[in-house]
Amino acid sequence: MSDTTDATAAPPVLLATDARGIATVTLNRPHKGNAYDEDMLAALIGGLDRLEKDPAVRAVVIRGAGRHFQAGADLDWLARAAAYPPERAFAASMATTRAMQRLNEFPRPTFALVHGACFGGGCGIVCCVDVALATTEAVFGLTEVRVGVAPTPISTHMVNAMGLRHTRRYALTGERFDAAEALRIGLVHEVHPAERIEARLAEILDQTLLSAPGAVAVTKHSFLAANGLTLDPREMAMLAHESWMQRASAEGREGLAAFREKRRPSWYR
Repeated sequence: MSDTTDATAAPPVLLATDARGIATVTLNRPHKGNAYDEDMLAALIGGLDRLEKDPAVRAVVIRGAGRHFQAGADLDWLARAAAYPPERAFAASMATTRAMQRLNEFPRPTFALVHGACFGGGCGIVCCVDVALATTEAVFGLTEVRVGVAPTPISTHMVNAMGLRHTRRYALTGERFDAAEALRIGLVHEVHPAERIEARLAEILDQTLLSAPGAVAVTKHSFLAANGLTLDPREMAMLAHESWMQRASAEGREGLAAFREKRRPSWYR
């Protein structure tokens, strides 16, 4: 494990844009498996806002630093958030909802390069990008219910990406599954060995740069809006409200406590 002092001093999200306009967004909490907290969510939202305003940006690639892509929410943060007063608790859940909505509706092509663990909100990120590539050893899971919380901030995006049938199974059972299954159910588009995946990403990005930026933005918006796949403020507020209410419930507190104490939750029989 990395030194905590040094790790927490690093920016939670790194941004870089190359000469061709390919922006890389690196989730940068490797000591936590890139699990997100309020700071990472704020940095992700702010980073996407800055990238959208930059006309030189043609595409965005999301990566995870270290061994894992993204391990969902930081459970230590969730435990603290369970005790937040209502206004702050709602704001914490709205940050997750907003980050996913912002990524889903970003007007340039978006990509995710998945390796290692991809759990909870990490799967939400994958559902919100336009192209998702995974290495063969990647492991996935919609694991929120295992700790007594609900994945409502990512629920619409999961159904949009995988369909209701697959979402119902994996979001309710909390099972982990491999990259081949992620490909089968539509969570990712392609699976490649780790030594091949960067070259494959480069190939797809090169093809993407042949697409006119304005036409891409109109096409993407049309796909989402005309099919009811954008979120309005009322829908976002509903999802965030459901999220924080479950997190603050007796189940939410018990699930997070059980995880920290490395024991079975009380509801297991």
